[in-house]
Amino acid sequence: MKTGIVFLLISFYTSVVWGQMRSIQERLGYPKNAKLVIIHADDLGVSHSENSASITAMEKGSVSSASIMVPCPWFPEIAAYAQSHPTADLGLHITLTSEWKYYKWGPVTSNNKVASLVNANGFFYSSEDSVVKKASVSEVEEEIRNQVKRAIQFGIQPTHLDAHMGTALYRTDFLKAYIKVGHEFNIPVFIPRQLEIPLKVKLDTMISEKDVIVDYILSASETDYKTGFKTFYAKGIKNLKPGLTYLIIHTAFDNDEMRAVTIDHPGWGAAWRQEDFNFFSSPECAALLKENNVYVITWKEIRDKIVRK
Repeated sequence: MKTGIVFLLISFYTSVVWGQMRSIQERLGYPKNAKLVIIHADDLGVSHSENSASITAMEKGSVSSASIMVPCPWFPEIAAYAQSHPTADLGLHITLTSEWKYYKWGPVTSNNKVASLVNANGFFYSSEDSVVKKASVSEVEEEIRNQVKRAIQFGIQPTHLDAHMGTALYRTDFLKAYIKVGHEFNIPVFIPRQLEIPLKVKLDTMISEKDVIVDYILSASETDYKTGFKTFYAKGIKNLKPGLTYLIIHTAFDNDEMRAVTIDHPGWGAAWRQEDFNFFSSPECAALLKENNVYVITWKEIRDKIVRK
């Protein structure tokens, strides 16, 4: 009996170590030193503008993946799209904050069951810091799980989980809950290597052989917006390194709806999102990716080739 248990433990350990020793490129069937990128649009469900621009950028541009904010008002529209387009790479943007000035939302769980996640008005807190200080990890886990359940209830088959404003990654216990829910539903979760420094953790000890750690993040800052997205993204694509890069963008149209949503919030506002849409819908972007031998991949590939193989 003891010999059998030891053998099983050794086999499990070996599979985990071997799985993580092989590069993500090899695990997905690409050349060992390939430059992989997921061009990912965040915040679907937040508005009609966000939905329609992101769908266009996925269908006609270079965006390969997107994630949906389940608690948001325009969630039913993007859920209907997901049902009618089952091959679209749509995950869930796990949402624990409500950052805009007037445009608000709260948890999908009853407020009395996740009281530590909401303010006096029953909405999510505006900032990540407030969630980190006040939220109970058990309630965070319940809300994450219920967002996944609600998405599935609406006919979505999520390709992955990631974190709106990074909030689900801000505490080690939050991160463990987030990974746990991903495992429960057999869905890959966005885990960036960069977390090791602020959280003071070794990610390899927290994951299974079916998890994937993202090597690099490419995301524009407010300074990059001021100096020009075209320059920033072109340089970023030219300088991609071998491994897996998560290129995070926000695509929406700069119209009355989106300007009202993002009022008094120039960073990541309506004009910003239009610029993201413009670049990643352009022939120039597609040409840059090709010229620089970049493989644009999806979370669906990771889900189907690694997590559910």
